[in-house]
Amino acid sequence: MKNVGEARETPMGARQEEFATGERSTRDRVARSILHHGPSTVAELAGRLGLTQAAVRRHLDALTADDVVEAREQRVYGARTRGRPAKVFALTDGGRDAFDQSYDKLAVDALRWIAEREGGPEAVAAFARARVAAQASAYRKAIQAAGPDQRTEALAKALSMDGYAATARSAPLPHKGEQLCQHHCPVAHAAEQFPQLCEAETEIFAELLGTHVQRLATIAHGDGVCTTYIPKTPQNDHRSNNASASTAGRNPA
Repeated sequence: MKNVGEARETPMGARQEEFATGERSTRDRVARSILHHGPSTVAELAGRLGLTQAAVRRHLDALTADDVVEAREQRVYGARTRGRPAKVFALTDGGRDAFDQSYDKLAVDALRWIAEREGGPEAVAAFARARVAAQASAYRKAIQAAGPDQRTEALAKALSMDGYAATARSAPLPHKGEQLCQHHCPVAHAAEQFPQLCEAETEIFAELLGTHVQRLATIAHGDGVCTTYIPKTPQNDHRSNNASASTAGRNPA
């Protein structure tokens, strides 16, 4: 599991103190206990973990501030007793995602099955193109609503909405054009083994922007950022609408 306390910004001194006193690891134990046993009261957590209720409350306060857990009213089945039901703490969606998941392995296994059963690399490429085409409608609307000089920026914002943390910037001289940078890739682990995912994405960028584009780097190949070069071309030049450099690795130069 990732350290669930890392979501919150803390001063370096406070972070070092947390590690020195075991606060972070105990906080993880509290979250994992909720994962294993479901929504839990303070008393239940204290009993399972051998902590005082005051200590559990302190950790729950921190986990709540990090949006890892949330307080809920305990469901009561059958006759209701007097008094208010005890408050329980449950994992949020973000807190559940902080634990190890098997989504990457599932995606790779599915793509491998497609390759073995449905036609090899070409079948994977067809799947990759269909996948990115399904995402492209929102990107297309964003680009069409933008001015000629803001299309790359509009694409970056649309990609960020899908979790790619994308930005647009001017390409370094002497190149004339822009660079589309994706600082996160949700499918990087699958793309390491199946570059068709990167190639399909590059192709759709070329189609959406109406120009040849060139992939310079990808996270899947060990680069820090996925970088796509988009040259400045006249908007009415349609000769390169369907042309894209589908290089899925580092800068070929």
